[in-house]
Amino acid sequence: MLKKKNGGTILNHLILASSSPRRKELLEQAGFVFQIRTSNVDEEAIQLLNPRKLVESLAVWKGEAVPIQSDEVIVSADTVVSLGNRILTKPKNKAHAMQMLSSLNGRKHDVYTGVMIRSKNIRTVFSVATSVTFWNHSKEDLLRYVESGEPMDKAGGYGIQGMGAFLVKEIVGDYYNVVGLPISSLSRKLKEFDIYPSRFTTINS
Repeated sequence: MLKKKNGGTILNHLILASSSPRRKELLEQAGFVFQIRTSNVDEEAIQLLNPRKLVESLAVWKGEAVPIQSDEVIVSADTVVSLGNRILTKPKNKAHAMQMLSSLNGRKHDVYTGVMIRSKNIRTVFSVATSVTFWNHSKEDLLRYVESGEPMDKAGGYGIQGMGAFLVKEIVGDYYNVVGLPISSLSRKLKEFDIYPSRFTTINS
């Protein structure tokens, strides 16, 4: 978080360009101090069949839509679920959520999160993929989950960090990526922008 320049100390301010409560919680748990600054962008305006390119493009669009000051570093992200050649975003209603969960039931799918980190002069874009396999559930169990309301604001119609954990048989890769932010990869890349968790001690060289 602190860097030295010409004998002085400059504080870089971290900005999260997302209204997602899960991304906010993950950054807080990782020890980062940040502000939230979002813009209203139409996520459906970008239509790409390649999930990795889609999430990276959406992350860039979200981050570029937010104003930035010279001492700020902005993080933006987007997450989708990929099943074969289909891309699943957030369900529009309960029927749509049920349709999504039925298509994922008993099958393996991939969760992609694209992230952009940018300062005034530097921009880094990357994405992470995690493989998730569902147990084979009864229609009744899926309906009960849909009626809980949890699926409605989540890519693919489920939240692995909540009640939706019962759906999941196995994951291969970054768990936090499925939640909505690959926090380990992000933390490593934030070091390039002199952004560290708040409790990390500044070392004077």
